[in-house]
Amino acid sequence: MTLIDLDQAATAPTRRAVLEAMWRWLTGEHGNPSSTHALGRRAAEGLDDARARIAAVCGVRPAQVVLTSGGTEADNLAVIGLTLGAISRGRDRHVVVSAIEHEAVLESARYLERWHEVEVTVVPVNNSGRVDADAVRAALRPGTALLSVQAANNEVGTLQPLGSFAEVARSLGVVVHSDAVQLAGWYPLDAARNPELLAVDALTISGHKLGAPKGVGALVLRREVPLEPLVHGGGQERDRRSGTENVAGAVGLATALELAEAEQLDSLAALETRRDALIADVLDALPGARLTGDSAQRLPCHASFVVPGLGGEPLLLALDERGILASSGSACAAGRDEPSAVLLAMGYDPDTARTAIRLTWGASTTQDELDLAVRELRASAAELAKFSRG
Repeated sequence: MTLIDLDQAATAPTRRAVLEAMWRWLTGEHGNPSSTHALGRRAAEGLDDARARIAAVCGVRPAQVVLTSGGTEADNLAVIGLTLGAISRGRDRHVVVSAIEHEAVLESARYLERWHEVEVTVVPVNNSGRVDADAVRAALRPGTALLSVQAANNEVGTLQPLGSFAEVARSLGVVVHSDAVQLAGWYPLDAARNPELLAVDALTISGHKLGAPKGVGALVLRREVPLEPLVHGGGQERDRRSGTENVAGAVGLATALELAEAEQLDSLAALETRRDALIADVLDALPGARLTGDSAQRLPCHASFVVPGLGGEPLLLALDERGILASSGSACAAGRDEPSAVLLAMGYDPDTARTAIRLTWGASTTQDELDLAVRELRASAAELAKFSRG
């Protein structure tokens, strides 16, 4: 059976060009960048080159790129490290986050609340998943340590209007972080090309969402801000994240970012057109289905729905049997019985939230594959409806 992967928001396939770029650093050039012999020096040079390439895509200096094991670690480092760094400089123990942040951000905020007596203000979103900019501005204080709002939501694909409140936060001296894991690869990360990022101080990116392997990510610091390290040891990453650096991973991340950036401007409009056509086809195939997330301000290869009366989990299992790989939302929350916290925050009742289905694909996914997925979706829904009628 041929599998069609429509769960690429969970993880994207590693690009061949990325693997080829990494191979040298996984084999003969396997040195530790901290070693002073020839092999170590070459590894350090390879790491420096990869860091410079990542920085160039993000419009920052190489020293502003902190390499991590992935998006979760980078979010933890941002939320906890930036907050504690700000507090050490006299800021209040106060953090503002949105209600639909990734668990890596929300759990980090809860950690600060439990163990560092930090007050956490959670701002609401509207029924399309857009953060309430007025609520953000109202929640901010002159002494607030950190504001963290994701650039794009992983479950419903909604893009956030960062520019509408990030500048206000910066004017109050608040450090602004954005989880850009889902944004990276689709839109520019350089603030000069993406005005929404102009007032953001720190960005989280993750390699496996854009064609690099799992296990590498980065926290990109867009300006000099105090950062308390969470991983202590040999002082790598300018004392901000200790541990032997993943040279091959850094090279893979740099290569994937460069490839994605080269494709962005040429393909975005076409991808959005295909997305909108797929959404219309799915709504036609599934009577009663409703699109979740913003209909226009959303990621270009992302379509998410609730299907009241049918059930998300049975539909996903039926699709899996037909070779169509989809999901109900965040891979990090898979296997839990609770309804999606994102959909609840958007105003859906628990029963409806449990019927969620998410289809996410890549730029290389063909139209024939999308068309086949819709046909299998229609057939699966018809089968389930027939079964439920007895």
